[in-house]
Amino acid sequence: MTKAGWLKGLSLLMGYACVAIGLFHVVLGVASVPGAESAGATVDSRERFYNAIFLGFGLAWIWVARQSPIPASMVRWLSAVFLLGGVGRLFSIAVHGMPHWWQLPLTALELVLPPVYFWLATADERAKRTPAATPEPAGVATRPAPRQDR
Repeated sequence: MTKAGWLKGLSLLMGYACVAIGLFHVVLGVASVPGAESAGATVDSRERFYNAIFLGFGLAWIWVARQSPIPASMVRWLSAVFLLGGVGRLFSIAVHGMPHWWQLPLTALELVLPPVYFWLATADERAKRTPAATPEPAGVATRPAPRQDR
């Protein structure tokens, strides 16, 4: 698979995953958070609100992946937001200690995936700029160009 193909596939996967996760948390509220006890109406409200935004973040990834070419600047911005989420989790660990074990692989994804997206960001734009050699159909003879020196 080409780098442009990886960029499109990973961007769509990110988008669909964020939409599904956001919708799950909007519907279930704080009950959707592993290891969270009943946190009351305020925290439940905040959980649902932030996850509606996370759902929108997923829709932005899907929109980006459907562009041709996939805009590198948008991939970088969305990746930076995702990375900032991972950095926020690191701050939380530093201040409050270790969270539920499920949060640790999520933190790893939020720190590892953005550099991959940064690396792939320009792949589709570059692929669209570089014209691919299109082979002649089988059995079609091409004539040489007429000479211009006469």
